[in-house]
Amino acid sequence: MKKVLFATTALIATAGVAAAEVKLGGYGRFGIGYQEDRSTDPNISDTILVSRFRLNIDGIAETDGGVRFEGRVRLQADENATNGEANAAGLNGARFSVIYGGLRVDAGNVAGSFDNLANYYGNEPGLESFIGQYSGVDYSFLSYSSTGAGANAVFFQYAINDFAFGASYDQDSGGEDKWDISATYTFNNITAALAYGQTDGVGGAEKQTLTVLTLGAEFGDFSGTLFVADDDVSNAARNGTAYGLSAAYNVGAATTLTFAYGDGSADDDNQQYGIGAIYDLGGGASLRGGVGRSKRGGGESQTRADFGAQFNF
Repeated sequence: MKKVLFATTALIATAGVAAAEVKLGGYGRFGIGYQEDRSTDPNISDTILVSRFRLNIDGIAETDGGVRFEGRVRLQADENATNGEANAAGLNGARFSVIYGGLRVDAGNVAGSFDNLANYYGNEPGLESFIGQYSGVDYSFLSYSSTGAGANAVFFQYAINDFAFGASYDQDSGGEDKWDISATYTFNNITAALAYGQTDGVGGAEKQTLTVLTLGAEFGDFSGTLFVADDDVSNAARNGTAYGLSAAYNVGAATTLTFAYGDGSADDDNQQYGIGAIYDLGGGASLRGGVGRSKRGGGESQTRADFGAQFNF
């Protein structure tokens, strides 16, 4: 009798929310990470245990008319890369979405046009994706925060056929309003994307801007991206053209090799380059690793490497 009562109660509780659901998903990764001269503290090793656990919690509801409402928070825990100790897990700021056909509007802790731009990040080698073609960019754009509250902003995107258009706006309480726009076009196996963003200056400060062009293509087992940007930031030593490229090649059915290079024309831009490999274990699990070097301006180059496992759920 008790089992029948529980089952009946569950049916009654869910009968009125047939179009609503809660989804859980994310990934975990752990392994060994090496960073040359990680700290000036002799008690902190260059080699540490690296890890991340990420759980996305999505609440979803859809109206009879086909309008989809979503809300997301993310639970994440990482290591503290400066000392090798573990950080406590925490929830980030919420993102809310309304989706209908090709239209999407996000509010709250959102990713802006650059963070959503096709092929902006390209192929990032390493378990921790520590090398990027975008390394020469110094402009701080609106991005989704995995561990903090994030910006309370708005992002808009509309996709029709092979075109997609995006825009975001962040009204900063200090007066440095930030906005950006983007356009993406896909033809055959090639995707081209262009974005422009601006942060308004306050108190006599000059505005800061960023323009980015990306190209991405797939040819069988090979895929690659090209990246060109122009940023104008408050630090004159970091103004100029940023450029980079990345590639991935499938070697057989289970192994993928990756490569990325990024640099810039400014005196104090960050140069990065490196290679990586991914071995698919099946079931959403893989072994990953990479090695690369990074240098800021005229400073000393640092070697970085990692290796470990990642599993998606």
